[in-house]
Amino acid sequence: MIWYTVLVLATGAERIAELVVSTRNAKWSFARGGVEFGRGHFPPMVALHTGLLLACLAEVWFAGRPFLPWLGWPMLVLVLASQALRWWCIATLGPRWNTRVIVVRDLPLVTGGPYRWLKHPNYVAVVVEGFALPLVHTAWITALVFTVLNAWLLVVRIRCENRALATVLASPARA
Repeated sequence: MIWYTVLVLATGAERIAELVVSTRNAKWSFARGGVEFGRGHFPPMVALHTGLLLACLAEVWFAGRPFLPWLGWPMLVLVLASQALRWWCIATLGPRWNTRVIVVRDLPLVTGGPYRWLKHPNYVAVVVEGFALPLVHTAWITALVFTVLNAWLLVVRIRCENRALATVLASPARA
């Protein structure tokens, strides 16, 4: 359980690093006339992702979930792969990547990196990590609850992003 706790705490530290990058990138976007969309769903998203980390630890420690090698090791590989995909997305988008939905007018859509194959590859990373991180140590209730709540949130978030991009791409300033 100690190593799992270290993994979850490391994931939390990675989230803090994301917020640092996101804050810097938001300043960059706003300095270039960026417009934020969907502020209302951001606090629930933060709560859900914070809750994931806390629930992983609580379920493992208080429910005494065991580490099952046949499940834990493959899930750890998926967690690491999801982190690699997430940071590939961040690197590909550069200063345009953000935890919020901020769109800067007159910038072309990014079509390189993982965006060459998927419209929202970062959310693939989120979905995979959301079930894999808890299952590293058989926290199946956390995996199930997070996956269901995250599915609802992603519907809201992806609709918001698609509307934001359509609004900016359709604006007269792009003509």
